[in-house]
Amino acid sequence: MEAKEIKTEGLEEEKQEGKIREIAVPGEKIVSGDDFLPGDWTRREGKDIIASRYGIVEKQGRLVRIIPVSGVYVPRRGNIVIGQVIDIVFNGWILDINAPYNAFLSAMEAPRFINKNELSEYFGFRDLVVAKVENTRGRGIDLSLKSKNLGKLEDGMAIFINSNKVPRVIGKEGSMINLIKEYTGCDIIVGQNGIIWIHGKNLEEEMVAKEAIMFITEKATIFGLTEAVKEFLEKRQKTEEKA
Repeated sequence: MEAKEIKTEGLEEEKQEGKIREIAVPGEKIVSGDDFLPGDWTRREGKDIIASRYGIVEKQGRLVRIIPVSGVYVPRRGNIVIGQVIDIVFNGWILDINAPYNAFLSAMEAPRFINKNELSEYFGFRDLVVAKVENTRGRGIDLSLKSKNLGKLEDGMAIFINSNKVPRVIGKEGSMINLIKEYTGCDIIVGQNGIIWIHGKNLEEEMVAKEAIMFITEKATIFGLTEAVKEFLEKRQKTEEKA
């Protein structure tokens, strides 16, 4: 979550492994022509597609978008997020989802009926929960559990990254995160809010997965990142075998 390359006017991309990917700043022209369509964090001005955020330029077919490399998480309807229970109220839970405002999970949005007197038995303080953003309104963020694979996260570890690096961690069609899962054997859930849950058979597996994810965030702007991550994992695997 491979696209055909689009030739751009006035811009040359470094494609050798280790080179920096194309970066755009707000107000910069990315491409020109009616054949291109503006995607996330871009806009059209005449025939030009202009960057609205600082970040990595990504082109998929005719669509041109920016993947921001900095900034706070902005919740969107349908996002899958991981949050921690910080309060229990009479009709649900308040979660910290690493956003400007806390989120509310109503007991009515749970997959089964929950007695209001038993809320703390379903989710307690500091529990980690994976949920879906159901609605955003002003300073309000409503969550839901009415989809597959949502609910309380048991054991494992949670790590935090900049939410704008999430697309690089996931990779095209999940290629990057699946690579990490294959090499480490860990279950990994990547919240679009930058909170990632890792659960392996042992702490060593979890730490390798964590290190691989942090490696991606540090090298997010280079070409050949998938191969670099694969090489990193292979080296760590050999190190673990020798230990």
